[in-house]
Amino acid sequence: MAKASSKGMLTWLGLAFLILLLDQITKGLILVFYRLGDVTPVTSFFNIVRVHNSGAAFSFLAHAGGWQRWLFTAIGIAAAVFIVWMLRAHAGQRLFAFSLSCLLGGALGNVIDRLVHGYVVDMLDFHHRWLAPLFPGGHFPAFNLADSAITIGAIGLIVDEFRRVRRSR
Repeated sequence: MAKASSKGMLTWLGLAFLILLLDQITKGLILVFYRLGDVTPVTSFFNIVRVHNSGAAFSFLAHAGGWQRWLFTAIGIAAAVFIVWMLRAHAGQRLFAFSLSCLLGGALGNVIDRLVHGYVVDMLDFHHRWLAPLFPGGHFPAFNLADSAITIGAIGLIVDEFRRVRRSR
């Protein structure tokens, strides 16, 4: 039984590593080929951009003076340790473990950015007129692959919980 659990754990850690690797590759490409503020329109509603976010989601605390870098780094590292601990205990629960892996890969991707650059590199810019009442110029805040993985992981955890509650009835 321990061997099956170890294999499951390695699968989920491998997925987290793949997410982390793809995230860092895409950020590296942006850093090499784009200057801060550069924009490449791809469609009428999507651009590739280079943005630096020294805050958290939606640039929360972005202009706080620098201490937030270490706070968000510590939170990311603590979350990663907790997620690995949870994966050890629940590697056999596929949706739950998949979601945790997405969260782990995304969290570590953004932690690496904070440690190496002092900010998170964002590059995906979705925009449309109907977003204008909520976001300046109709542009949703730029994000990256790590943020996408974190969002997918959070949605997966919610779906998993709804399924668990439904099964318990």
